[in-house]
Amino acid sequence: MTMQSTTLSPEELSKIDAYWRACNYLAAGMIYLRDNPLLREPLKIEHVKSRLLGHWGSSPGLSFTYIHLNRLINKYDLNAIFMAGPGHGAPGVLGPVYLEGAYSETYPNKSEDEHGMRQFFKEFSFPGGIGSHCTPETPGSIHEGGELGYSVSHAFGAAYDNPDLIVAVVVGDGESETAPLATSWHSNKFLNPIRDGAVLPILHLNGYKINNPTLLSRIPHEELENLFKGYGWTPYFVEGSDPDTMHQTMAATMEQCVLEIRRIQQEARSSGKPVRPRWPMIVLRSPKGWTGPKEVDGKKVEGFWRAHQVPLGNVRDTPEHFKQLEDWLRSYKPEELFDQDGRLLPELKALAPKGARRMSANPHANGGLLRKALHMPDCRDYAAVVTEPGTTSAENTRPLGKFLRDIMSLNMHNFRVFGPDENSSNKLDNVYEVSKKTWLADYLPEDADGGELSPDGRVMEMLSEHTLEGWLEGYLLTGRHGFFSTYEAFVHVIDSMFNQHAKWLAMSKEVAWRAPVSSLNLLITSTVWRQDHNGFTHQDPGFLDVVVNKSPEVTRIYLPPDVNCLLTVADHCLKSTDYINVIVCDKQKHLQFLDMDAAIKHCTKGIGIWGWASNDQGVEPDLVVASAGDIPTKEALAAVVLLRENFPELKIRFINVVDLYKLTPESEHPHGLSDKDFDSLFTLDKPILFNFHGYPWLIHRLAYRRNNHKNLHVRGYKEKGSINTPLELAIQNEIDRFSLVIDAINRVPALRVAGAHVKESMRDRQIECRNYAYEHGIDLPEVDNWAWPY
Repeated sequence: MTMQSTTLSPEELSKIDAYWRACNYLAAGMIYLRDNPLLREPLKIEHVKSRLLGHWGSSPGLSFTYIHLNRLINKYDLNAIFMAGPGHGAPGVLGPVYLEGAYSETYPNKSEDEHGMRQFFKEFSFPGGIGSHCTPETPGSIHEGGELGYSVSHAFGAAYDNPDLIVAVVVGDGESETAPLATSWHSNKFLNPIRDGAVLPILHLNGYKINNPTLLSRIPHEELENLFKGYGWTPYFVEGSDPDTMHQTMAATMEQCVLEIRRIQQEARSSGKPVRPRWPMIVLRSPKGWTGPKEVDGKKVEGFWRAHQVPLGNVRDTPEHFKQLEDWLRSYKPEELFDQDGRLLPELKALAPKGARRMSANPHANGGLLRKALHMPDCRDYAAVVTEPGTTSAENTRPLGKFLRDIMSLNMHNFRVFGPDENSSNKLDNVYEVSKKTWLADYLPEDADGGELSPDGRVMEMLSEHTLEGWLEGYLLTGRHGFFSTYEAFVHVIDSMFNQHAKWLAMSKEVAWRAPVSSLNLLITSTVWRQDHNGFTHQDPGFLDVVVNKSPEVTRIYLPPDVNCLLTVADHCLKSTDYINVIVCDKQKHLQFLDMDAAIKHCTKGIGIWGWASNDQGVEPDLVVASAGDIPTKEALAAVVLLRENFPELKIRFINVVDLYKLTPESEHPHGLSDKDFDSLFTLDKPILFNFHGYPWLIHRLAYRRNNHKNLHVRGYKEKGSINTPLELAIQNEIDRFSLVIDAINRVPALRVAGAHVKESMRDRQIECRNYAYEHGIDLPEVDNWAWPY
């Protein structure tokens, strides 16, 4: 659909165009200038940045959208925030943010005068300054856009449970070629017009990526329109290059969209019927590098991919380029926009909204200001009964599902559970007792029989980890809480999204005015060691290796071995802020080791000796056996029993690790153990067998600086497996009890010869167990049902 009506008077049109020229002058200036911001004198070479930059291509379209939304914020008292999807489009947002005054309020040295403008220009994408994306330093931003594809999912996450909020999101047409962005268009099937806000996507078709055309800009209009109608949107088109005509069309179109959003919400809220509407969206087609140099050296720039590069790349060496730069900057007529002190003229300044209605000062874009702590039940109430360690079994995640259910019931406006169609599989389905799965697409009669679907649901399920992660990030960054569970092998789908969020949090910690937001809590389950029917494709514990690459200030890794440790860890994580908490715990039945009091103490320490599994009290051990993870812990304990049965005089210390970062020195991570504590636990010279859930080299990476590292021998997943029973898979990767006994005999000097017979018997047992698994399809019952005997 295309709007043709005119809504701007000549005076309004003149002011809006002047305001836009001011934005574009600022955007071009921050890219090229470091001095002489108002061009009262001829431009000089020393006024130009030594590092010439691109980042111009999307900026005019972003500021164009921003200022037209500002007009409607004033007219209708809208509560709105703005997201910029195009990656290097920050100048198009920073310009209006500065003109609104929020930038100077946040950074007083960037004052609204000539001196402040110089500082503003100098620091853009310059050493010691700010980046070319909408980084955490940008007031009003909750979306950086460094990696493309997440703008729409972030926008919906911000809109959920914010009924009066409109999230305007400009989507780059290059960004639209990414899989996460394509999937996120389906988010409109999960937006409830009664309780949620609205998302107004503006697809910015400027035609080009870095140096290629974009797909959506090169398909027929009818095909593009049908594409978005097929996604369930009502697309409106704003197309052209003449500023006056485009201002009129954009004003009318955006107003129509805002009024349509209000109509949809009012009808749903007055009727109480949360039907799925066809929400409006805008397709804005404008030239790339709009209002910039049309040609340079006879080659097309405006409306072509060169506008994405450095439009004028040889300013310091080529007089013609230098003159063209000056002419370009003067074309915005800054002398008509700013007074002699460099301040925006009062009649233009009045166009910006006031106070918190400014999108750059909206508290939703600094969500920690709005965050309220969760009302939490006592995690002790969900504890598994453990009278003797290692003698009973339970599904580790089932009590967690009940815990989450009751957290949900106490926080029905600011807590959601996210998962890619796996909450039932992951034994978390008790949450459906208080809240169903959010669903506003078609509903069939048979859905009433176990479908667990509802437009009022608070459990977010969609088979796109990208979209779920984006929703959760947007939800957290606007002040709410959430919990995400997914299969271990496929958490890699969001590796790079995790990276980007970790970088955002790390940068945010350095920005004093950003209030802490709720941590991103990620449960990794359906783990590598229990994939007897899924096989090799579902065996990959390597996400932990990705996590430790990120800043120690924001990452935490927990491997609770049983129900009570999982509950304790989850309780801690849900109360924390500004972290990414990664919890690894399998969903199947496992041995239970600690009662709740012991679990709380153990998880608070993060690492500790299990005295009940050790026999070295009062003496130095001959061997240290350590574990991290549920199956590795069971196998390590079973190995301890075999060693004690065969070598009664052997002194063994058993250590379990819940908080993986305890293995690092305290100088490297806030949770790291001191060298003295590490040495006390692991000894200075005794062999250490470490049975680990993930890839073994990760433990070496964390502990390589430790004094006894030379005696640290780690067993973990070695990329061996297919359709295997749990014990057979453990044997293949040498984390099983028999392999550990053999390894201990090889490492303890007194056993190397004396233990030969035991080694032979352990190999025989491995053969017996593997043959039984191949014949019966299950593990040998006496081994599978093993329990701690002491």
